[in-house]
Amino acid sequence: MSFENRPFIVDLTEDQAIIRDTIRDFAEKKIRPVIIEYDEVQKFPMDLLKELGELGFLGILFPEEYGGSGLGYVEFEIIIEELASVDPSIALSVAAHNGLCTSHIFRFGNEEQKHKYVPDLASGKKIGAWALTEPASGSDASGLQTVAEKTNDGYLLNGSKNFITHGANGETAVVMAITDKAKGKKGISAFIVEKDTPGFIVGKKENKLGMRSCETSQLTFENCFVPEENLIGEQGMGFIQSLQILEGGRISIASLSVGLAQGCLDESIKYSKVREQFGKPLSDFQSTQFKFADMLTNIEAARMLTLRAAYMKDKGIPNRKEAAIAKLFASEIAEKAASEAVQIHGGYGFIKDYPVEKYYRDVKLLTIGEGTSEIQRIVIARELLNN
Repeated sequence: MSFENRPFIVDLTEDQAIIRDTIRDFAEKKIRPVIIEYDEVQKFPMDLLKELGELGFLGILFPEEYGGSGLGYVEFEIIIEELASVDPSIALSVAAHNGLCTSHIFRFGNEEQKHKYVPDLASGKKIGAWALTEPASGSDASGLQTVAEKTNDGYLLNGSKNFITHGANGETAVVMAITDKAKGKKGISAFIVEKDTPGFIVGKKENKLGMRSCETSQLTFENCFVPEENLIGEQGMGFIQSLQILEGGRISIASLSVGLAQGCLDESIKYSKVREQFGKPLSDFQSTQFKFADMLTNIEAARMLTLRAAYMKDKGIPNRKEAAIAKLFASEIAEKAASEAVQIHGGYGFIKDYPVEKYYRDVKLLTIGEGTSEIQRIVIARELLNN
């Protein structure tokens, strides 16, 4: 399928079309030639992220006064989808940088914090990390054990974090920790912690199945002093803040899923037209055509669900259910699209010379990250039954 014929459901504004064309051109010219190399050695794409920062794609969601591009979640969806259709790893880095660390500081930080940290993050001068998950707490995010003990002029952080995107390369981190254990979820607070702070220790870099150039690391805090002015919002509000950040994160993973699925379809169509079996191209077989029809139907439905959640987010309309629906559906149809793409490629889908092999490895994270499919179903059911 040519890029020009790729359906988008809605009419784009002139500015949105320019954004789409710009990120598409960047992905094709700068990212596609290095995908295999970066994936093979798990190279963190700092060079590419710096260029994306210069183009304004690391500050998508933030006003110009804070160094951002002043765009919304609809544009965010367009950008992440386009990147993911070429390389989901780099799309994940851009999504996490915008939607987690930087968004947390921008949405819940005070003016001093926003002016101090957001411009460097939005421009790509610094990369952001967001530290919620721990070795013993995944889906049950409230079960974290990292503690922030109050001192006269700040807090001492002690504990460990696990599966942290940009844990090693992130220079600014938002870290959730317990400030009052007796209060449970309401005793969790959020802090801005800079990488060069004594006691901030970068641990093991994970050797992952997929998304290999988007590094994931462990973090440990040993009597890591955080000044009181680095507390984000009020003490005890960190968990509530995190839930709201995750709502936006689900839109980003849904967008990433749509892009990955679209990439699977594009590559499969291209391959089916040149690969012959029994004297004719694979694309002439009805069984292949039916796979394409199902893939496209699912992609368009996932794209519409994601754009709906993004639109609601931009308009300030509560979208917890809609974001969860988009994330659940898009991630699961992406998983199916990746499997079908490998099946269409046959033996060639199992080797690294063809992009679908990498899509197949990358896709599994999408039903896990920012809340598993099981968690999304819980969120959807609760929203449905409580209304």
